[in-house]
Amino acid sequence: MRSRYFVTGTSLLIGSVVVTLGVIMSPVLTGVQQTNQTNLAKTSSTQYGPLTGADRDFVVKVRLAGLWEYPVGELALKKGTTAAVKTAGEHLIVGHAQLDDSARDIAPKLGITLPNKPTPQQQGFLDTLTAATGKNFDSQMAQILRITHGQIFSSIAKIRATSKNTLVRQLATQANNTVLDHITQMENTGMVDYERLPAQITSTPTQGPNFTKPVMPKPGEPMVVLKKPASLEGKGEPPTASPPAPVDDAPGSSASPTTPGATSSPSAPTVP
Repeated sequence: MRSRYFVTGTSLLIGSVVVTLGVIMSPVLTGVQQTNQTNLAKTSSTQYGPLTGADRDFVVKVRLAGLWEYPVGELALKKGTTAAVKTAGEHLIVGHAQLDDSARDIAPKLGITLPNKPTPQQQGFLDTLTAATGKNFDSQMAQILRITHGQIFSSIAKIRATSKNTLVRQLATQANNTVLDHITQMENTGMVDYERLPAQITSTPTQGPNFTKPVMPKPGEPMVVLKKPASLEGKGEPPTASPPAPVDDAPGSSASPTTPGATSSPSAPTVP
């Protein structure tokens, strides 16, 4: 059986199922659109520092990641056949609830509109895992999530190193900590096939730009909120982060906030 949602790139064989996974091409969190470079170049001024198109794109991608990975975590709790898979599911839910809280907090401060649904590509990953059962679910979840998380480190690091916006840098630091935790959880399942992890980005999506394009909410549409369930209190937390980095450490940054309280973190755990 071949998933009907695929992107040309490195093919991954999981048991008897071939899943051709998405190619990650721009600053992303597990599923990405090919963003117009003109839009990425646009910069606006905020009290938290300059906000580039790449900064905006990153905040949207954080939100998009949670919209499909949080449900995958729920699937892992319901369908996972091992304790390690269920634990990975807890980390997906908790980590993305926290990231989503941060993204929803800073988006209105920065004038960013967030989507309420995953992209078609991301929905395809979710559909594939929804249809899988037993050990097949376990192995597909571990491999798909390991691949998508493993490809985003450099993109998050670039945003963290180059953004002159305090809130975006804080979100990037939190995202990096969360992604590393999720990679570790996938590896802890013992089901990651390292030989088949994609080694290189080689091609572009074939389904057209809408395949990886966020669908923005209609006017008045309620915001979807990813909440940490009370049942997971004390579970699924990433390792304690290092002390916060200085807020003015971006190269050439002159973006220190100009209003009181602007250096405070968005509503999320303290991050480096």
